[in-house]
Amino acid sequence: MGPVTAGLLQLLALIGALALVHIPLGTYMARVYSSKRHLRVEKWIYEGIGADPDTGMRWPAYLRGVLAFSLAGVLFLYALQRLQGVLPGSLGFASIDPDQAFNTAVSFVTNTNWQSYYGEQAMGHVVQTAGLAVQNFVSAAVGMAVAVALVRGFARSRTGELGNFWADLVRGVVRVLVPLAAVGAVVLVACGVIQNFSGIHEVGQFTGGTQEWNGGAVASQEAIKELGTNGGGYFNANSAHPFENPTPFSNLFEIFLILLIPFSVTRTFGLMVGSVKQGYAILATMATIWLGFVALMMWTEFSHHGPAYELANGAMEGKEVRFGIGGSSIFAVSTTLTSTGAVDSFHSSFTGLGGGITMLGMMLGEIAPGGVGSGLYGMLIMAVIAVFVAGLMVGRTPEYLGKKIGTREIKLAALYILVTPALVLVFTAVAMALPTPANSMTNSGAHGFSEVLYAYASASNNNGSAFAGLNADTQWFNTTLGIVMLLGRFVPMAFVLALAGSLAEQRPVPVTAGTLRTEKPLFTGLLVGAILIITGLTYFPALALGPLAEGLAA
Repeated sequence: MGPVTAGLLQLLALIGALALVHIPLGTYMARVYSSKRHLRVEKWIYEGIGADPDTGMRWPAYLRGVLAFSLAGVLFLYALQRLQGVLPGSLGFASIDPDQAFNTAVSFVTNTNWQSYYGEQAMGHVVQTAGLAVQNFVSAAVGMAVAVALVRGFARSRTGELGNFWADLVRGVVRVLVPLAAVGAVVLVACGVIQNFSGIHEVGQFTGGTQEWNGGAVASQEAIKELGTNGGGYFNANSAHPFENPTPFSNLFEIFLILLIPFSVTRTFGLMVGSVKQGYAILATMATIWLGFVALMMWTEFSHHGPAYELANGAMEGKEVRFGIGGSSIFAVSTTLTSTGAVDSFHSSFTGLGGGITMLGMMLGEIAPGGVGSGLYGMLIMAVIAVFVAGLMVGRTPEYLGKKIGTREIKLAALYILVTPALVLVFTAVAMALPTPANSMTNSGAHGFSEVLYAYASASNNNGSAFAGLNADTQWFNTTLGIVMLLGRFVPMAFVLALAGSLAEQRPVPVTAGTLRTEKPLFTGLLVGAILIITGLTYFPALALGPLAEGLAA
């Protein structure tokens, strides 16, 4: 079997598996967030945090809950890292430096999981399990809660209440993420992923000498890392490490976990707004972009340019031989079109155009299918923009899901899509203009620029993957990337919740002959076009200086 055929078969198997779980999981999540009943364990949690899960919240109160909970997470994780040297289970590792502790705390709370450290050489068992793994669950649940609040904004009328943040948060963790992650961890252990709390031990090498390795609760963290579109690995090599991802099957299963909730939540959306067809339209948009990017990535990485490529049957540099080009291409696209950040290959070693595809995937806003929760609300914002553009074309007030898109709504949507590009482009420009950040680049020219552009695109979109040719463990990058992660996560969330509140207060608009049918293929095409054009106009000059210049030169 040739490598191209193997890659296509993996892609078909992945699509089939996602199709099988789409309806049952999407329906289950709709029931979870629509239920009036509280489980006993949930009641214990509410009593412990002093929250009333039945109190309706308007968008300012919902946002305050998001910010307060996230701030507490940052402070706790920062303190845990600074105290690591005196904690049990530290494996002898010292406390984390302030700038790196800040960066890591912000990174995991914002669902970014950017890592400027070597996990196996810096973090002990307590920080990994009680700190980072816990944030993998709750940061994902926060994104899901915000998405559900926006869906309720479309579904409800003449009320400003969007539900209860604490109830949505707890249900997301207890009823969705924990059960799925438990099953995922068992499957990964069966595949050979390690799960222990062993200390540091020496391992012999084939070439002679020894190497020091430590164990850890890797399978359990790997499962939620992918399922919650987090991405932070136990080891520096992340999902390319055999302890995290040992076989081609485990690689495909991890991709499945990454895409599982983001694709399935489109059905949740359709059920909650009362039209499954609307959910299928959003799903079709996400799937079209994802499949297009996978096809482009496979084409660029399988193309033969010179003897080395011909001997390897493609661009094998920076890729694991046990996964091949097909598995690595699917993983790279899936991780950068979601907010995952996990990698099973070296993105910096991709072809020039291949590296550009990974960057463009993040720059789209990670909406195809996007992160857990964040992908859905990002796509719905783009849908609002698309119907506004359609309304301008026909000279009619735009409507979406029975709600008018007026001045207030379009301003909030526009502000949402402007935040991330502003962060990426401004901070990249400043970093390239200053001598100290530029010294962190291991490459000059277009590739070096791509390293910096990728870093800020990854941080501002809360992705977390890296081009890996950049030394980001400096005070400049730890601090500025941390700031970008905070702003890129919570400023857009504020606009999303404000938009949800505005929509929930409206009266439903009746469907007429002039209403744009947003469940039809025509709207899917319009939405795909709007996404690509808006992103292209925003980022094309920067991409032309980096990956496009490098790819065309090759």
